Amino acid sequence: MAPAVPSAMERPHFIGIGGAGMSGIARILASRGAKVAGSDARDSATAASLRELGVTVHLGHAAGHLAPDATCVVVSSAIRADNPELVRAAELSVPVVHRSDALASLMHGTRPLAVAGTHGKTTTTSMLAVALTELGEDPSYAIGGDLAGPGTNARHGEGAIFVAEADESDRSFQKYDPEVAIVLNVELDHHANYASMDEIYESFEAFAAKIVPGGTLVVGEHPGARELAARLSGRPGGPAIVTVGEAEGSDVWIRSLTPRGMTSEVAVVMDGTEHVFTVSVPGRHYAHNAAAALAAGARLGIDPAQLARALTAYTGVGRRLQPKGEAAGVQVVDSYAHHPTEMTADLEAMRGAAQDSRLVVVFQPHLYSRTQELGREMGRALALADASVVLDIYPAREDPIPGVTSELIIEAAKDAGAEVVAVHDKADVPAVVAGMAGPGDLVLTMGAGDVTDLGPDVLAHLSNRGSA
Repeated sequence: MAPAVPSAMERPHFIGIGGAGMSGIARILASRGAKVAGSDARDSATAASLRELGVTVHLGHAAGHLAPDATCVVVSSAIRADNPELVRAAELSVPVVHRSDALASLMHGTRPLAVAGTHGKTTTTSMLAVALTELGEDPSYAIGGDLAGPGTNARHGEGAIFVAEADESDRSFQKYDPEVAIVLNVELDHHANYASMDEIYESFEAFAAKIVPGGTLVVGEHPGARELAARLSGRPGGPAIVTVGEAEGSDVWIRSLTPRGMTSEVAVVMDGTEHVFTVSVPGRHYAHNAAAALAAGARLGIDPAQLARALTAYTGVGRRLQPKGEAAGVQVVDSYAHHPTEMTADLEAMRGAAQDSRLVVVFQPHLYSRTQELGREMGRALALADASVVLDIYPAREDPIPGVTSELIIEAAKDAGAEVVAVHDKADVPAVVAGMAGPGDLVLTMGAGDVTDLGPDVLAHLSNRGSA
């Protein structure tokens, strides 16, 4: 039986309903019988899929979009205080609920499994959602991206388990009370909200402290995750800690990892038993994500041998090394990577997949604050490619910072010996890339902004070149 919809969520209004996190919560609420409405800046496939569930989606933001009988207004940290619908909510005394509180309320009455970390959350959450569904567990899930199989970022299931991506960017993951939690890695990011690694660790410690008594924290091999585990170790009433990694002393030992083109074969030893399975996305970090998923599922009582086999059913998630197509002998792949660590991991994976062919990257920096702090590291990461095209910064929710431009990245890339070119008009990119890539090459569009839209246009230009 589905958990009851909280009274405050019976008629919710979402501002920015088309966003990855917001749309997922709206989808689950609609599936549970709530009368859901909301608004977004533009129409999208996500908005269309919500309308199919009976959700009212307004385009643009206006005070009149908020129905007088709305029981709450759901917002994310990206919504500004002067949004007209938020202003209208104050006038009508409609309660305002943060996205994380809404998601937390949906987990009540379930067995929550929360996936956290600076990188890899979406992939690992997706792996668990797919594998548990494959095993007939019928989980609920809320993910920051669309699964390649079911093609959706969230689902209400009748089973007991709820798998959720836990976002640290605004500390909202501290709202959840998971039975099992995963922390894949811990690094400094989201510079508008965190001033130091100490603040980051404090935030992750607060997240871990919310694990229910008798629960488990699964930590990856990343030094930041292991430092978190060391800080938590021995605390009275703290969670059991399970380590995952390639080091032989890990509780869940990744004994081997064998690249096979755009996939990997992984052998994992847990409780003395070896489990071998295929990960459909290339790269060491994706194999580590799968091993963490295996460890977490086992702590919920899922048979690890069955779960290992079910993980093979995972076929990817939108924007995580997602193949976009092939034209004129050139394969185009899309990556959400926007932090230097993510960039390096995906570029190394694609470097291996390309083998002796050229790897051409189209990179769009995301956020002025991130570029200001990590621009040089981004540039050094691009040196892993044979050639790079760098776009202007995608601002998202931020205002420009004087002196912070893509040139910071380009200079660092050139200093590292990279072949790099700046393209300021996104519309020029497909023609530029078509002139750089030849048969057998790989093109990787990379970044958290709208660079993802370029894949089809690049393929079209390549096709035209091939037929000329």
